[in-house]
Amino acid sequence: MSCKIIAVGKRRDGGTRYWCMEHHANATAKYGVAADKCVAADDPPIKAEETLHLNFVDYPGGIALWGSVPAIYDTTTQPIDRGIHVHARSTKGGLKNIDKTYRRLQVPYRVDLLSDGWVNVDEIDAINYMISSVFGFETIPVHCVYCGFPHLDRDWFAVHSHRKHQCHGCGRQFSDPMGLGIGNPIAALRHMLGATPTKKRKAPDSIAIKQCDYPGGIQLWGSNPAILWTSSDPEMTGIHLHAFKMHDQEFPEVDETYAKVTIDGIKIDADQVRTYMAQSAMPHLEGRVLDLSCPHCAEPHIDKGEHAFTPHIDHECYSCGQSFRALSQIKKTIGNPFVGTRKKLGLSATGPVREDKLGLRPETI
Repeated sequence: MSCKIIAVGKRRDGGTRYWCMEHHANATAKYGVAADKCVAADDPPIKAEETLHLNFVDYPGGIALWGSVPAIYDTTTQPIDRGIHVHARSTKGGLKNIDKTYRRLQVPYRVDLLSDGWVNVDEIDAINYMISSVFGFETIPVHCVYCGFPHLDRDWFAVHSHRKHQCHGCGRQFSDPMGLGIGNPIAALRHMLGATPTKKRKAPDSIAIKQCDYPGGIQLWGSNPAILWTSSDPEMTGIHLHAFKMHDQEFPEVDETYAKVTIDGIKIDADQVRTYMAQSAMPHLEGRVLDLSCPHCAEPHIDKGEHAFTPHIDHECYSCGQSFRALSQIKKTIGNPFVGTRKKLGLSATGPVREDKLGLRPETI
């Protein structure tokens, strides 16, 4: 689709801001002039086969939805995974009728007594919902006060409550009359479907494997809170593992969530994996998450709380209490030992460790 670029106000430096109404993206070029095309003009469109029409009444056995991103450790040749991962069962405890990732979901709902409608959930909504939920942030429905477009807070804004937003529909900036919050259309979907907090428990099992036993490669993800979970069973937390005997194998030999995973004698920390997965999905953190160790006591350092998503200069060791700085060209960094664990795993991998990127753009206002 061709861009439809209009002026939508002034920038902080006094220049004009331009917005594409067709792709809902920034179209301001250098020096505050209109760009030839917006930043999203070349994004691949969502195809019909990448969209799932999901009617909940067809799966009384339970439905679960997650925001899905590429595996944070991957030595396979499997297709990249990103979007909304769907589990759906027609009978409770039965086999999964759907176990696949889609870029868009369409969920039917009753508009009024005479007509029905659809709610669309896109991959970018699900990915940012994952980021917010991993770091403990609740999301709320936010709509532009000018055009009513449902608002999504991305990247930095997905982990910082704020009142002023920039609408992706019309490009204008607005203040949410409800006050501080993080907007995500999925919050409205959860409310519409009557979603409630689910019980969670650590996966009961542990596994120890060798990469040489799975020449088709392995994949690791951290568990993250489901967008929706309709089963009465508790939601498992831990590390999700795929292991393939062959490269052309469609379904993995191992496909399970474990409380403890050991690979080639290296113990994988579930919290580090989960945090790194969310950090890797935030474009403004690219290159800032490092493997740090305290120079005073040599303990691996992981940043927690706000420091886990806010790059900073001074790091405080949780073991000895001493402060230190990263020995890197980048001054503001975040520590996560999984960066080092990932490198160690790569030394005994049966194939190259993939560096898949989501290709998301940093969000500004």
